[in-house]
Amino acid sequence: MKAEPFEVKVPEADLDDLRFRLANTRWADDLGNRDWRYGVEREWLADMLAYWCTDYDWCVHERTINRLANFRVVIDGVPLHVVHVRSPNPGAVPLLLLHGWPWTFMDFQALIDPLSDPGSHRGRVLDSFDVIIPSLPGFGFSTPLTQTGLAVPRLAELFATLMTAVLGYQRYAVGGGDWGAVISLQIAHAHPQQVIGAFATIPFYPGLDLAAITDEQYASDEQWMLARKAETRDLISSHFTVQSLDPQTLAYALVDSPAGTAAWLWERRRAWSDCDGDLLSAYTRDFLCTLASIYWLTRTIGTSLRIYWESYRFDPFRRLHDRTPAVEVPAGFAIHPKEVMLVPRSVAAAGTNLQRWSLMPRGGHFGFAEQPGALVEEFRTFFRPLRPQMLPGTIFATPD
Repeated sequence: MKAEPFEVKVPEADLDDLRFRLANTRWADDLGNRDWRYGVEREWLADMLAYWCTDYDWCVHERTINRLANFRVVIDGVPLHVVHVRSPNPGAVPLLLLHGWPWTFMDFQALIDPLSDPGSHRGRVLDSFDVIIPSLPGFGFSTPLTQTGLAVPRLAELFATLMTAVLGYQRYAVGGGDWGAVISLQIAHAHPQQVIGAFATIPFYPGLDLAAITDEQYASDEQWMLARKAETRDLISSHFTVQSLDPQTLAYALVDSPAGTAAWLWERRRAWSDCDGDLLSAYTRDFLCTLASIYWLTRTIGTSLRIYWESYRFDPFRRLHDRTPAVEVPAGFAIHPKEVMLVPRSVAAAGTNLQRWSLMPRGGHFGFAEQPGALVEEFRTFFRPLRPQMLPGTIFATPD
């Protein structure tokens, strides 16, 4: 298996088709919805779609993407797009960053240069990383999705193979958010002799039983988590239900309509970000349009939904061994105040070799895109003492 250089080149005809569809959106009536109580408010969406149609320039962002080191490889019949940015500095730690849904690899864009070349970004050269960011199968440029059955354990093996057999790293670090957190912790669980540490924004580790977590397990200084869970209960159920039960039915509507694709994606960004209902306070218009464009132009909004159906029939938290803790390598978590997937520290400590637990001052579920500078510092700090463990044969110490 060999990763081949890849360049994004969207045909002009596809961009013309996108603009035509946006200009001819068939609008649903929207009565009494100024506060978004029924979902995305029409006036806001119309303004955003007008920008996407007439002001947004995909080609500018395509050039930004192509300035990254993009590759494509097929592993076990699964096509993968991978951004692989090597540090100019010796001794860089390979860092596999994994995104979730509805994310793309571009959620990590602002972290790439500071992590790979910290000396040019107010950091220490000794904190350098080689940064590896794949697109999940069926997402964006990891197309076409040619297989079913790509649940979390299979994805973990796919990315472990990418790091070792394709890219040639013997040892590496992992991290991510949303599904990327689940997959990265599964890799750490399955391959502790390869992974030096895992850092994620949600502690969804193998063996976790979300239904068994009680209110009493939240410490006195974690009561805000219970309030946030109650606040977000209705914000995380709609997509989860349909994408776990019958994603293909929704796929036909979304793949046919860029307005529908954008509404589905942008509503989640608004609901799960630290933005107080003003999405444009957290992201630029161009960021949001690039997000929607990647899903739309690659026709992958439908296949991206499949990870829910596959994983929740297989059990996304399935353990592959009974050693304790389930994640033996050092683990760290950055917990954002507007996160929608919250687990008390005591539970995270029971299932992982917990070495760092950072309560972030700002940010939501998409913390990597919302607060990239803070996450860069978290990665630098967490992995700094683990860098000597890049040497083969290291035995990891677990907490008493």
